[in-house]
Amino acid sequence: MTASDSQAPSVPRLHAVRKRPRFQMLRTIMALMLREMSTTYGRSVGGYFWAVIEPVLGIALLSVIFSLALRAPPMGTNFPLFYATGFLPFALAMGTIGKVAGSVRFSRPFMTYPCVTFIDAILARLVLAAITGAIVMAIVLGGILVIFGLPFWADLSSVATAIGLSILLAAGVGSLNCFLMTSFPVYEQIWSIATRPLFLMSAVFFTFDSMPAVARDILWYNPLVHLVGLMRRGFYPSYQGEYISVGYVILVSMITLFFGLLLLSRHFKRLMES
Repeated sequence: MTASDSQAPSVPRLHAVRKRPRFQMLRTIMALMLREMSTTYGRSVGGYFWAVIEPVLGIALLSVIFSLALRAPPMGTNFPLFYATGFLPFALAMGTIGKVAGSVRFSRPFMTYPCVTFIDAILARLVLAAITGAIVMAIVLGGILVIFGLPFWADLSSVATAIGLSILLAAGVGSLNCFLMTSFPVYEQIWSIATRPLFLMSAVFFTFDSMPAVARDILWYNPLVHLVGLMRRGFYPSYQGEYISVGYVILVSMITLFFGLLLLSRHFKRLMES
């Protein structure tokens, strides 16, 4: 028997390990999503109720506080709509980033099986968080329009772009954070502290155009500012938002997604052993 003959049987075995059955990835993602739903939101309707009521309470609190100090919001005449169009895309992006960042740690027990990969874990949490966030956004914004009798007008292309870019940004930054937080646990604390000012720096309480030029030059590089601007463009016909750059948000998202997936694929075994 030659050396080439002795190595021949290893080829089909290697192929069998790498090849997954048809729809195996879809079934794996669905299973991980069901586990996420049961652990995060529980098996009762109450879990999903709090997913809706939490942003509602936050928007209501902002509206009450600022309505006492201001006669009108910085844009339009309705305080809840103004703060909802700022708070909801911010919450969707940041909440999904947090979910994606914890994908490997959350699904680590299942990654010992050959059919489960870190891509499955990331997609499961990304898809579930995106669907939940989009539904909450639709319920809250629709409720505001109905309760306050506001005209049912919306630029659906701007709204859809804001939601899509929020999910794309969350996939990129979340994937990179997934590697960093799993490799260096202290980074999670650093990230938490560093991102606390973002709520004040993402044009949630004000419009980007109303800021001084020096502040605009700095805040422009915050991709969340562009997401908030897109959402407000979708509900305020007179709002142009010339500063908004879809390309910039896509660039940041794709760069972070590339390096996040690259680092996870190269160091996945080490992450599982740590």
